[in-house]
Amino acid sequence: MIKWRSGVVSRLRREWDGAIEIDVTVDGVPVRALAYPRLTGRPQPGDRALLNTNALDLGLGTGGYALVVALPDRLPADPDGPGHLIKARYSPLQACVAGADEQGSPHHEALRDADDLDGIPVVVADLHSAVPAVLAGFHAERGQRRPPGAPPDRVAYVMLDGGALPAWFSRTIAALRAVDWMAGTVTIGQAFGGDLEAVTLHSGLLAARHVLGADLVVVAQGPGNLGTGTRWGFSGVAAGEAVNAVAVLGGRPVAALRISEADPRERHRGISHHSLTSYGRVALAPADVALPDLPGDFGAQVTAAAQQLATRHTLVRVSVAGLAEVLQACPVPLSTMGRGLDHDLAYFLAAGAAGRHAAALARRAVPAKEGEERAPRAV
Repeated sequence: MIKWRSGVVSRLRREWDGAIEIDVTVDGVPVRALAYPRLTGRPQPGDRALLNTNALDLGLGTGGYALVVALPDRLPADPDGPGHLIKARYSPLQACVAGADEQGSPHHEALRDADDLDGIPVVVADLHSAVPAVLAGFHAERGQRRPPGAPPDRVAYVMLDGGALPAWFSRTIAALRAVDWMAGTVTIGQAFGGDLEAVTLHSGLLAARHVLGADLVVVAQGPGNLGTGTRWGFSGVAAGEAVNAVAVLGGRPVAALRISEADPRERHRGISHHSLTSYGRVALAPADVALPDLPGDFGAQVTAAAQQLATRHTLVRVSVAGLAEVLQACPVPLSTMGRGLDHDLAYFLAAGAAGRHAAALARRAVPAKEGEERAPRAV
């Protein structure tokens, strides 16, 4: 179940919010490893490190690190913060966090009876790699629509637990926060490490709206989705459930299609079977499906494949004019399955089109003061 290794920290490498990449010498061989200081304490050269090498040994492209389980000779101090939500429950590495929706939270009153997203758009995507492209399309379009002097829109990311569980694993999240493209992250289910923690997708969406004051929410799993090559055995099936949750709470679900012209796997060429299954079979509530207006035979192929979603959803054709330039200017590197913008433009255009359409739907509610919670609307 776990491939255990013990080694000595030899070097600290790059660092971002919540994570440190390090080298650990194991049996004389340097191993690239990742530590989460809030779980293990901050590693230092010379520390003995216990590692889990499963992902590294499997050669996983996204999660190809050995993971630091503990620094056994220099354990961190006991946490003194509040909270009683347990993530990774009853595993040896379960972590206790403070939930935004739990009793004793400063946000509990705002969320106790919250039941409405106030009609804000919520973009749902299959893969984590879509998130920066969605935001690029949204911010570029809103920048053109925003009245002079109006404050920028607030965007929140709700991270599902189908991929990486620690939000700290994502360098994308840290980079988007650094350029003020994202107001915060809410980690839900078994995921943890966001600016806010929540028990369910529903309470996470409400926390994004009523605590972070989001004008747009993006829902996607963390890095490293799981797929089996079967119709139902993939973690992205949760995208369909997310559409349902958004609709139940009175939001405007916008479905981002997973499209590729470069994926070597036939099931992901054109519109991926992930999107067709999640939105066509799992999503029972109607959504706006952002259909990028792609040119040529490939565009016609995508349009034809999307028609099977039209029985339940509204297909919204979105112009991609100028969108490639917007994506090229994205401050976060764009990559999906090891392919960048130049190698799989259609994938990123589809995500950017969803953000562009969400920008057309966005409308600001009564603005809140910085840090002030927005009270739920009476229903």
